[in-house]
Amino acid sequence: MKDKIFGVLQRVGRSFMLPIAILPVAGLLLGLGSSFTNTTTIETYGLQWLLGDKTILHALLVIMNAVGSAIFDNLPLIFAVGVAIGMAKKEKEVSALSAVIAYFVMNVSINAMLKISGKILADGSIAKDVLDGTITSVCGIQSLQMGVFGGIIVGLGVAALHNRFYKIELPNALSFFGGTRFVPIISTVAYLFVGILMYFIWPTVQNGIYALGGVVTGTGYFGTLLFGIIKRALIPFGLHHVFYMPFWQTAVGGTMEVAGHMVEGGQNIFFAQLADSANITHFSADATRYFSGEFIFMIFGLPGAALAMYKCAKPEKKKQAGSLLLSATLACMFTGITEPLEFSFLFVAPALFAVQVVLAGSAYMIAHILNIAVGLTFSGGLLDFFLFGILQGNEKTSWLLVIPVGIVYFLLYYFIFSFLIKKFDFKTPGREDDDTETKLYTKADVNARKAAKDTKASDDKATVDELSQTISRGLGGKANISDVDCCATRLRITVIDPDKVNDALLKSTGASGVVHKGQGVQIIYGPRVTVIKSDLEDYLASVTEEHFEDDAAENNTAGADEVKNENAASATDSKTEDSSTASDKAQEAADTKEPTSTVIISSPMTGIAADLSTAPDEAFAGKMMGDGAVVTPEEGVVVAPEDGTVLFVFDTKHALGFTTDSGIGMIIHVGIDTVKLEGKGFDVQVEAGCHVNKGDVLMKLDLDYLKANAPSVTTPVICTELKDNQKIRLITDGPIKAGEPLYAVDTYEK
Repeated sequence: MKDKIFGVLQRVGRSFMLPIAILPVAGLLLGLGSSFTNTTTIETYGLQWLLGDKTILHALLVIMNAVGSAIFDNLPLIFAVGVAIGMAKKEKEVSALSAVIAYFVMNVSINAMLKISGKILADGSIAKDVLDGTITSVCGIQSLQMGVFGGIIVGLGVAALHNRFYKIELPNALSFFGGTRFVPIISTVAYLFVGILMYFIWPTVQNGIYALGGVVTGTGYFGTLLFGIIKRALIPFGLHHVFYMPFWQTAVGGTMEVAGHMVEGGQNIFFAQLADSANITHFSADATRYFSGEFIFMIFGLPGAALAMYKCAKPEKKKQAGSLLLSATLACMFTGITEPLEFSFLFVAPALFAVQVVLAGSAYMIAHILNIAVGLTFSGGLLDFFLFGILQGNEKTSWLLVIPVGIVYFLLYYFIFSFLIKKFDFKTPGREDDDTETKLYTKADVNARKAAKDTKASDDKATVDELSQTISRGLGGKANISDVDCCATRLRITVIDPDKVNDALLKSTGASGVVHKGQGVQIIYGPRVTVIKSDLEDYLASVTEEHFEDDAAENNTAGADEVKNENAASATDSKTEDSSTASDKAQEAADTKEPTSTVIISSPMTGIAADLSTAPDEAFAGKMMGDGAVVTPEEGVVVAPEDGTVLFVFDTKHALGFTTDSGIGMIIHVGIDTVKLEGKGFDVQVEAGCHVNKGDVLMKLDLDYLKANAPSVTTPVICTELKDNQKIRLITDGPIKAGEPLYAVDTYEK
């Protein structure tokens, strides 16, 4: 269990690498932008001519500040997506989309609960009894301040749902919503309730944090130590803002009379003294104790930790680890953005983060004891240290003391981190194991080969996805497959050599038919095709070269067997013809009977109706996906053929599933090969799940565009799930108006 938990933590840590990669650049933009657009700074140093309002540099810095702020303001959403991608096993793009949806759903649910409870008033303002900082704007939605932790909750939860359900198969009537399409659906439902749950849980956490603030101000140096420890410990939860802002901006952080005015809050006191610096002998360390210590561990301490992680990295990974750690270190030193470094070891080695919390907390206390009073606008990096420490003079800030203390902290971080990383083999950047699944698979495979080939073959056949293996062999083996895709009902494969495709083998997998178009092969499976596609992609990604060779050998053997048995096949074909003749005679006899019931299906379009066999597509014409008719539209409107329910609208809008109230399942597929248009030319007016009446508009078409860009606009209107005792009877062959009878579904006695 311990190893399993540790393995999961490593995966979580690796999943943070994607969102963390953007933080150094964002930190530099935000640090530069915020520092050099600060009005007090510009006025203090007389830089209005260079950095003042309406100057080119000021405009550029404002833009840089806005860009950096956009990333940090939306960091929870970025982490939600990044973690979901990192933790998803396959189909990562689906996990990313689901995470975005779930994030918005969770915050909208929280917003609704806040309104219902009266914490957000009808005019959008926040009730007076709500704790400052606990409610914030999240992508334009007023929600609880959950910070990065909110994004992590979404990312981990969605990834778990994704890995559990992305291959789910649903009943036939709902099969379109199976597989990857089910993930955003279940994520939406799940995070509706997560949002409601967070409404009750999170305020308790926030209130507890605020209560701790009162302890800090009344306990002197120990209170400063406690403040530093709590603030750093809250970084992963995104709650440090809720904790420290009252100390920076309100009377919780102290009050002081400056230039005849009463000023509240540590940061406000510092900037008030800065504006009146001519009358200040030394800035107040009691006011700056909430941030002066940051310069010690941000400029010196954490870079020592980064050096330790680099030194402990595996030789073959040092270059990659060094690049990551260097960019994170520069961001930390210059702008005080510590998340890239802290998050690099936070989840893979919590003990190291505990050390960071204690050392950083003590830095606040030591700065307070030594009367260091360096202010800041953003965070404790070199930019603010230069502006509000060095430039103000040692007499007013005692900035020189930061250097010897910082050197001591650099050594403490370096040696403590080095010892712990080596002692407990923490998987910090550059020390990660190779991908666990790949390593285990390769090792097991090698051991199996050494043990016995026969045993290996037996075991492989027991565990491999036989359907995907057969499809792969039918397509000529993995080496012959160039691309795998699907539409609403067809597995669309691009092969290198079409002559290697074995139609008989593919049909044996349950396909209704196989269509060849140059190097394109379309295998008709019906609405469950998305799951088949995912399984095939997994199989192709995981199978070894030896398996590929085995597949090719089996394919060749199958081909040889076909040649050897040509005569037998011919005899079989002859028998089949006799059997078909008998079947046809039986069908003719059945046709003389009267149907027990009949359902009329009307045309969804105005145009020219014809038998399905005339469709300019082999799969439709061969009734591989079902029976029905075709209509070549003359007007760009598609209406409901009967009263019923829209089952699905395909992603590219060219097809939709429909079930009549009488129970007939249908697909209206506008045009041939229109999936390649990616939705252009289609304006869908309905969505999955809505009930419509006969004649209601389902979609509008740009016929001119479709005629110019699609092989044909002829539209198959097919019944996909006819029973053995049901038969299609064409009613109209020729001009037809939308809503007029197109064909009948006759049901006979079994």
